[in-house]
Amino acid sequence: MIGPASNTRIWLVAGATDMRRGFDGLSAQVQTTLAADPFSGHLFVFRGRRGDRLKILWWDGDGLCLFYKRLERGRFIWPRAEDGAVHLSGAQLSMLLEGIDWRRPQRTQKPEKAA
Repeated sequence: MIGPASNTRIWLVAGATDMRRGFDGLSAQVQTTLAADPFSGHLFVFRGRRGDRLKILWWDGDGLCLFYKRLERGRFIWPRAEDGAVHLSGAQLSMLLEGIDWRRPQRTQKPEKAA
């Protein structure tokens, strides 16, 4: 699968989004709420009201791409702010998509004393 470049920024759009919105509605939300350019090549991530669905809007240079995911169990972890956006790293986005709390990931092993 072809994806965004490594220098692409990832933005979580705070608050709940109407998941019936498509390319045009989400692009308009990026322009009005964030005052950002939806055709910049950055990823814009939106979450539905119930918290179990999200959409990612991305301009790949030729057209807009829309990724949609629904969790069967659990909810996507989202910032409490009602407006604005939060910047994520690629690793944090991966955790978010897996349903992991990207704000406080737990390590599986603690470092031991050096000998």
